Amino acid sequence: MDETAYFPGRTESLVRTVTAAEVEAFAKATGDVNPVHLDEAYAQGTRFGHRIAHGMLAASYISALLGTQFPGPGTIYVSQALNFLKPVYLGDTLRVSVTVTKFRADKAILTLETAIQNQRGDKVLAGEAVCLVGDVASQPRRAVSGAAAD
Repeated sequence: MDETAYFPGRTESLVRTVTAAEVEAFAKATGDVNPVHLDEAYAQGTRFGHRIAHGMLAASYISALLGTQFPGPGTIYVSQALNFLKPVYLGDTLRVSVTVTKFRADKAILTLETAIQNQRGDKVLAGEAVCLVGDVASQPRRAVSGAAAD
């Protein structure tokens, strides 16, 4: 474990574009078949006007960042607080970011601010993650399949 990597203010991010295929796969995997996510005609009659992605699908991109990029493989979630601020629409391109706020070296506990912004710069999700990083493998940063690393 490279403790020097966990300095306050360090920010890492990835970019993902939400697709209909991802939304439909998420609905199938979770059983959340709310028509606002799956049926455009239904969604047009809602306050959103179009289909929206599951909030937890967007939040799962944070998990992808933590487990594959920073801190990386071996990261274990302890907790995640989430505030869903705006809807995420199919086709939105999201910048998922984590910023180190605290590191407790004696317990290898990392606290991060988590945020997601859409292509217009609107913050759509905000929160805080706490992770165990004692088993994180030291390895070069890699892009997530289907995502571009920044």
